[in-house]
Amino acid sequence: MKARVILSISIVGLGLIIAAVPQNTTHPYKLTASQLLEEANGRQQFFSPDELAEKLINKDPLIQLIDVRDQGDFEKYSLPGAINIPFSDLLSEQWKEVLDQDIKLNIFYSNGSVEANQAWMITRQLGYNNIFVLEGGLNYWVETILNPSKPASTAPNEELARYDFRQAAGSALGGGGAVQLAAPADQSSGAKPSVTKKTGKKKASGGC
Repeated sequence: MKARVILSISIVGLGLIIAAVPQNTTHPYKLTASQLLEEANGRQQFFSPDELAEKLINKDPLIQLIDVRDQGDFEKYSLPGAINIPFSDLLSEQWKEVLDQDIKLNIFYSNGSVEANQAWMITRQLGYNNIFVLEGGLNYWVETILNPSKPASTAPNEELARYDFRQAAGSALGGGGAVQLAAPADQSSGAKPSVTKKTGKKKASGGC
């Protein structure tokens, strides 16, 4: 249910985000706003945390994670193997070859989904392919992969198996510490969230 709420919030805000895309004077856009909105409504740009966790565990060489937060947040915590391209630097020429390619799957993420969606929209308007977004961002990643809630013993086998996978994935990808993220600034009001990585034994269950 939470995933659906997150996606609904993202989709509702897509029109506003498109209107807020900064004026582009150096890179001609190749998709119109209506084309972009049609793609966004299809929700095909989202990678779920489970899908990403599986690919990371399998060391899929085609995955390229791109953290669009600022450098300070990136240095405090980031996903395994991610590179940092702050949103403000997205149109910089130094990142063009990284973003405009047809081999790797570029997956944008931020603390929530909105800023990563903005990055997706801009790069898709530029005509770049293989661009995706981590569903729910780091906050949802922490909730589902690093700190999954244990289902009831009477839950369907599929749900129990998903929990077992998430526990194993969290142990493999969590780095041995419990990660706590504040509410995403790009889904609420103003201040940027703080991101901290605590040392100690990671809990097997619980919320973020």
